[in-house]
Amino acid sequence: MPTSAITFPKSFASDNHAGVHPAVLAAIVEANTGDAPAYGEDAWTRAMENAFRAEFGVQAAAYAMFNGTGANVVGLGLVLRPYDAVLCPATAHINTNECGAAERALGTKLIPIPTENGKITVADLRDRLSVLGNEHHSQPRVISISQVTECGTCYTPDEIAELSGFAHARGLFLHMDGARLANAAAELDCSIRALTADAGVDLLSFGGTKNGAMGAEAIVLLRPDLHAPALFLRKQSMQLSSKMRFVSAQLTALLTDDLWRRNAAHANAMAHRLAGGVADLPGVSLRYPVQSNAVFPALPEKVIADLQRHYLFHVWNAAENVVRWVTSFDTTPQQVDTFIADIRRALRGEVDV
Repeated sequence: MPTSAITFPKSFASDNHAGVHPAVLAAIVEANTGDAPAYGEDAWTRAMENAFRAEFGVQAAAYAMFNGTGANVVGLGLVLRPYDAVLCPATAHINTNECGAAERALGTKLIPIPTENGKITVADLRDRLSVLGNEHHSQPRVISISQVTECGTCYTPDEIAELSGFAHARGLFLHMDGARLANAAAELDCSIRALTADAGVDLLSFGGTKNGAMGAEAIVLLRPDLHAPALFLRKQSMQLSSKMRFVSAQLTALLTDDLWRRNAAHANAMAHRLAGGVADLPGVSLRYPVQSNAVFPALPEKVIADLQRHYLFHVWNAAENVVRWVTSFDTTPQQVDTFIADIRRALRGEVDV
């Protein structure tokens, strides 16, 4: 057994640490039957494409990908020209945690915009467009938002619609990094379509791995003029799976009978349970509102060190002692309650948690 499985009772570092949902594993096993055409010419991929159209609308086209960084790079690559730029929150995953993939692979410029809670607004964007038409500057072409944001907050449908209206009036595209789109839809009690197609999003990455898949992401294109180029850019970007049925089957499983929503809603509920259990503790303050499956508390530095001897989680802002706790589809109430009890003990100086 791996050492980490023995040492740490439950990881609160990332929903990437969670296992695979049994229904997704079953779908992979079911797909492992006989031969099937390669590169997506199979029945499982057709079913996946139909499932995405049912969720996003008949105009949607979905393309399975290996990972979220690849999905973001392919999606952005479909709409960017060599001299273009992407406007995004400073905390955006494409800016902070994708190792410069967009810049390296696409040669584009990311223009990070400071925000208070990970969400950009029309007011944040207005001054950034004064360079349009100026040959000395990279040209803003895409506004990229994350749903949910890296701060765990959610854009509402109205907020997204305002951004898309602003973008489209100026000839820009609205891209969404939807690694945790399921968590946002579950938290806001709305459909995925309400947060994307109906709100004017042009293209997005859709996350499955953080919500119970073994390893499956997708790009979803909501503009028909982007469909044909996606086939070539996906291949060129090394995101075309030969045995695609095993990736497609995972996505179809998540989109069947609202499994994506149940998984995300449970993860969110566990985060709210965790936040509720520590919010009134002396020495603890929540940095951002809890609107998904992430909690961002500020803790005494010594308490962070004591807890990390027994639990996996990341420091979000070392200067201000803010950490990030993330729950997942398989986090149990008992695990959360045990963690809360150990946090309380650590705050009292009982370091042998």
